[in-house]
Amino acid sequence: MQLFLNEVIGTLVQLILFLIIPILWWGLTARKEENFLSWIGLKKVKTRVRKKFWYVYTVSVFCFMVLSIFILFLVRGTETAASAFTATGVSAFPAAIVYSFGHTALAEELLFRGFLCKRFVLKFGFVAGNFMQSTLFGVMHGVMFYSSVGLGAAILIVLFTGAVGWCLGYINEKCSDGSILPGWTIHGMANLFSAAAAMFTWL
Repeated sequence: MQLFLNEVIGTLVQLILFLIIPILWWGLTARKEENFLSWIGLKKVKTRVRKKFWYVYTVSVFCFMVLSIFILFLVRGTETAASAFTATGVSAFPAAIVYSFGHTALAEELLFRGFLCKRFVLKFGFVAGNFMQSTLFGVMHGVMFYSSVGLGAAILIVLFTGAVGWCLGYINEKCSDGSILPGWTIHGMANLFSAAAAMFTWL
């Protein structure tokens, strides 16, 4: 129960921190044109080719789960956000859900794909804008682990998480009519897989 409460509190704090700048930006620049939820991408998914969307979505879920294994291998022995679930077993599953889809995935998707990607794409076009947000996403993760894994592993983390960020931006903007819901659920499932690896000590 304590782990669950910790994750709920952590999720609320993370969301507040990650939404301060987006809310202020929206209030100053777009409040009269569009409601905040739609502006940041929390809206219904619309896709012209449903089969293509589900194909890309399913392949992405599988690939990012496999990639999670590689990243977990790189940071093994290092304290991570999922370390709190180490050897906790199935009893920690409710807390893992909150951690995976709220504490990490929702907050990061709102900031990087909901706010930064959309603003960059609007200003610089999709190719440059998506590259910019994914680079920042990768660098953030690399900086987080640099002191504990070293430069070489940190660079790999930047490259792989940056590639994930780029793919999520593509799925949201090009396959989902700007909705960040697909990216959020993919991100959440990859994080849940990482939490499960810690819960059941798979690595």
